[in-house]
Amino acid sequence: MTPRRLLLLGSAALMPILAQAQPARRLPLLIPGKTTLYQRVILRPGATLHAQPNASQGRPVAGFSVVHVYGRRDGWIEIGREADGRIEGWVREDRAIDWRHTMVGAFTNPAGRERTMFLRDGNTLRGLLAAPDMTQQAVALRAAAGQPGSPVVALEPETYVDIQRNFYLLPILEAETVQRRDGTQMRMLEVISAPAELRQAPQQADPSRLRDFRGGIVFVIDTTVSMQPYIDRTRDAIRRIMARIGDTAVRDNFRFGMVAYRADISQRPQLEYVTRLVASPDLSQPPQAILPALETVRAATASTERFDEDAIAGLRVAIDQVDWSAFGGRYVILITDAGALDATDPKSQTRLGIAEIKALADARGVALFAIHLQTPEGRSNHAHARAQYTELTRYGAAGSLYFPVEGGSPQAFERVVNGLTNALFRQVADTVGRPIGGVEPARTPEAERIAQQVEIVGTAMRLAYLGREGGTTAPDVVRSFTTDRDLRDPTLAALDVRVLLTRNQLSDLSQALTRILDAGLAGRTDPRSFFGQLRAAFAATARDPARLGNLARVGQALGEYLDGLPYQSQVMELTEQEWLSMGAAAQRELINGIEAKLRLYQEFAARPDLWVTLDGRPGGEAFFPVPLESLP
Repeated sequence: MTPRRLLLLGSAALMPILAQAQPARRLPLLIPGKTTLYQRVILRPGATLHAQPNASQGRPVAGFSVVHVYGRRDGWIEIGREADGRIEGWVREDRAIDWRHTMVGAFTNPAGRERTMFLRDGNTLRGLLAAPDMTQQAVALRAAAGQPGSPVVALEPETYVDIQRNFYLLPILEAETVQRRDGTQMRMLEVISAPAELRQAPQQADPSRLRDFRGGIVFVIDTTVSMQPYIDRTRDAIRRIMARIGDTAVRDNFRFGMVAYRADISQRPQLEYVTRLVASPDLSQPPQAILPALETVRAATASTERFDEDAIAGLRVAIDQVDWSAFGGRYVILITDAGALDATDPKSQTRLGIAEIKALADARGVALFAIHLQTPEGRSNHAHARAQYTELTRYGAAGSLYFPVEGGSPQAFERVVNGLTNALFRQVADTVGRPIGGVEPARTPEAERIAQQVEIVGTAMRLAYLGREGGTTAPDVVRSFTTDRDLRDPTLAALDVRVLLTRNQLSDLSQALTRILDAGLAGRTDPRSFFGQLRAAFAATARDPARLGNLARVGQALGEYLDGLPYQSQVMELTEQEWLSMGAAAQRELINGIEAKLRLYQEFAARPDLWVTLDGRPGGEAFFPVPLESLP
């Protein structure tokens, strides 16, 4: 007996059967204690739709449809797909599951970690998470998966499905934080998903499909006045790979691109540009077609105003302006000798921070690497830049894909860029089963470290590619319990918890943060006025001004859909006393963080391809799966 598979609900499986729209326009029922949130339920398999409660005749409704509740009567609920007053009929209450928070689970890429287990009993999981020998117990449980009486009802799929590219529904009914004795916090999640027999499960991807796997590397390179030796050596590294490819079969599976960046040109027009897309990885052209464009890249002849430059603007061009859809391997390598302008810098072109640009890269399935040239001239900047790029390049079990070049010599840089480029190329060649001779193997500890990390990243890219190509399915569970962390290494995330926000909710959240930002900026000279400014601003716009008249914490001014979520938020829980005791520097940092979140929400809103509808039909209510860490 093998462990069952969990079917990730694609949009086709979520479509309810609609009845004739009724002329009377009504609103769904509110969640008790809420003023803006409507009741939603998830229909169980086998639910039937009736014209009236207790009617003898009913029609089947697709299991795991998500619907609004318009009425409750004698063990029956009146439902409608949308909140626009169109009533569909009645279903028995015991055929529905209340879904109070629109929280969903999203699998992280399983490369470098254990596959997630789903247990039938919450107490079993709670005991496991609290056990001193959790790892050993988890190994025994996993080994017994599929055996009669095993508490493990399902395992995560072997390949990876990207929720941003192939939306599925893994609803979270409840979330509880468990504190382990070593201080580690793990979330215990109660989830549901559709049983596989409700729809024909797609076949797993044939490994032969990997022959069509293509890798794209885009260098995002600092081209300020000091960078010419490194530009030359990056170009040389690309030429060497081109020579290895030659006319071999793998030439059709690998392409390079380049983005050049500098800094703000408003006061220094001689810098010529902030960003420039030199060349995109283009499979319609031969690999060597990029070389003439690379020859045009030169370091600036004028210096910038400050040491930090606009690396985030360069990264955004690589993430947004490159068509990554044709590539299974998506790699961006940042090369710089300086830190990045942060979101609060008026010279920043994007006004995005490290966390925000990383979130956009994750949404595109792009892995970010950084080669940091620690030149003597930038010694005072090194710690600042190291902290930025270490955070920017975190990638699951691979850790941080940050490669400092101590001393910043061109020769040392050459070894790193050659090692990284060769390792990525080897990954693509090995993935498609067409290894190429003449590529130097890892011979030094530095090169071995690069190769090991690239192996994890390459595995993650392969799993994601196979998941997309093969229509990966997930464990066949109706209701079960799991955790958001890897049981072998709890520092690794196994499931990201996300909240489905509608366009209206994201807009309302942005407007609320704008008011908080305005109040914070207005109170710079007198921090004591901050909460007064907030109360006045929200009372003027709130549906229920009396509710905010005695605003005690900032979270009261934000949407009700954020209440009770399993995350810690400095903004949500901030009280007036805490605000006044923070000090000017901490207050400024908090306000700057709010501004960066606002810009991230603008980026989310501007990406229609990443929004989803729960039933897959045009015109349905659209949602964005916002990660918990992206909430205020």
